[in-house]
Amino acid sequence: MDIKERLTALRARMSAHGLDAWLVPTDDFHSSEYVADYFKSRAWLSGFTGSAGSLLISREDAWLWTDGRYFLQAEDQLQGTGIQLMKIGEEGVPTIEQQVQDLLGEGQLLGFDGRCMTAGKGERFEKLLKGKKASISTDLDLTGEIWEDRPSLPCHPVWELDQGYTGKSRREKLSGIREEMKKFKADYHVVSSLDDIAWMLNLRGDDIACNPVFLSYLLIGPDKVLLFAQEEEFSDEADQGSVHGIYGSALLQALSEDGVELRPYDSLYEALAAIPEGARVMLDSSSVNHRIWTTLSPKVRRVDRTNPALLQKAVKNETEMENVRQAHIRDGVAVTRFMYWLKKAIQGDLSGMTEISAAEKLESFRSEQEHYLGPSFETISAYGPHGAIVHYEPTAETDLPLEKKSFLLVDSGGQYLEGTTDITRTFAMGPLCAEEKEAYTRVLRGNLNLAAVKFHYGCTGMAFDYIARAPLWEVGMDYNHGTGHGVGYFLNVHEAPNSFSYKNMQGRRTPCVFEEGMVTSDEPGLYLTGKFGVRCENLILCRKSFKNEYGQFMEFEALTMVPWDLDAVDVSLLTHQERKLLNDYHRTVYEKIAPHLSEEEQAWLKEATREV
Repeated sequence: MDIKERLTALRARMSAHGLDAWLVPTDDFHSSEYVADYFKSRAWLSGFTGSAGSLLISREDAWLWTDGRYFLQAEDQLQGTGIQLMKIGEEGVPTIEQQVQDLLGEGQLLGFDGRCMTAGKGERFEKLLKGKKASISTDLDLTGEIWEDRPSLPCHPVWELDQGYTGKSRREKLSGIREEMKKFKADYHVVSSLDDIAWMLNLRGDDIACNPVFLSYLLIGPDKVLLFAQEEEFSDEADQGSVHGIYGSALLQALSEDGVELRPYDSLYEALAAIPEGARVMLDSSSVNHRIWTTLSPKVRRVDRTNPALLQKAVKNETEMENVRQAHIRDGVAVTRFMYWLKKAIQGDLSGMTEISAAEKLESFRSEQEHYLGPSFETISAYGPHGAIVHYEPTAETDLPLEKKSFLLVDSGGQYLEGTTDITRTFAMGPLCAEEKEAYTRVLRGNLNLAAVKFHYGCTGMAFDYIARAPLWEVGMDYNHGTGHGVGYFLNVHEAPNSFSYKNMQGRRTPCVFEEGMVTSDEPGLYLTGKFGVRCENLILCRKSFKNEYGQFMEFEALTMVPWDLDAVDVSLLTHQERKLLNDYHRTVYEKIAPHLSEEEQAWLKEATREV
């Protein structure tokens, strides 16, 4: 079936169930940012493959909402489908809630799979429609009724990440969570976010591409912890080549010794229904699914709080911080060698080189590094005008050949036992015009200035975003994405709660205070449709700086160790301080990376990190 045929088939099922509209978010059962193929209902129904978006289907029309990262991609992928693109945040574009409110009237029914909708969003829709005397249906999976060749649920071995990497034992982490439960007099705590569960239990898996997590729920009770997961993932028959710690029966024994019992994945709802009346259950309505929320007895007291693991996980301990530094040296060697290879190729013959072949070459350099376990997300390798598509991923149909002009934007990252990396470098592929150099230099200035900021403890990311955007704002330009996101420790490349953004997005909790140990990306950009895109991204680590009569001051430590492309810099646009920041960073890059390179590569790196 093509997209129109799929929508026709879905509308037939809507009619059979008496539904007037059907809502399809991107979420899996765990509110994951990236989802396994089994859960890609929105992509299957619409043809839009971006990682963020929601599809609303009525009896006659369909709409897809997504954010500024995906406007160009969505416009392209939705052509000919009859689905209207709704650009989130653009003037005159209603929210999904507004559209639903306008669409449905008295006695009508909105449907969605309650397992793929957060409790908070589900409750908002229910309240919204109640005012119009309409209602919701949450116990159906209409996509599953028509998706004949739907992929199966992913099922891969789960293994334990050694304490030498985590810095804390499973017992310590669970004890810390229980201390938070006591503050709110909670008898139980329900967790469904996969990275929180993996972090708490020091476990890793491979159920979502690029994210080392496994499908699971966790119920922390008064005297035991129940882990709901696919039992096959804890089998002794697991492929030993995909695990890097104890697994199978040995892992089950270790979990049992720490008070953790394995239960079947789907039996969570039965366990929730059995929680006694009057118990206090702590859970986060912004992450648990609507089915979890409504399965609990009305006589159970819901304590709606942010998962305590969210902040505890974001604040890396001393062991994790040191390991992350080592991961970035390894990653820096790989990406620096790629840059050297690319610059040599530009001086020679580029024939046959494309966006995809460049990405494959970078992956080959990473694969040579010790403890490298794969990419942390699908590599963005975008040449020329493709660089203006913020989250472009090359395909066989779109793969552009590289030429000796314009930019190649490469946003990539790696998963190492020592941590997760994320880096964007925009490479000059030949002589650049004044517009291209100015764009690159202004973006680079924003990156350098944000990384160098010193601030009083207590600031959130909303306080810093202006610093990165200022060089663009002063000439009336901007970028339509956040300036930075938190990064997990050998976990998800996008991790809450720390971020750099001047916008307080709907549905988010209060922005968090930056704490020592938080890893955040610093990635301003500029995207000129039909021309090129520029993004300059490093990861930075929050550290304590000095303390005086005014209090504790904080600063950032650069983690990413790869040169900026001086071929793209207009030095005349840099202030004296910005030149110093650039030179200081390049001096550090050379000191950290050069010892791991050949003599020829060292000589090139010396020139690539020269003072300006």
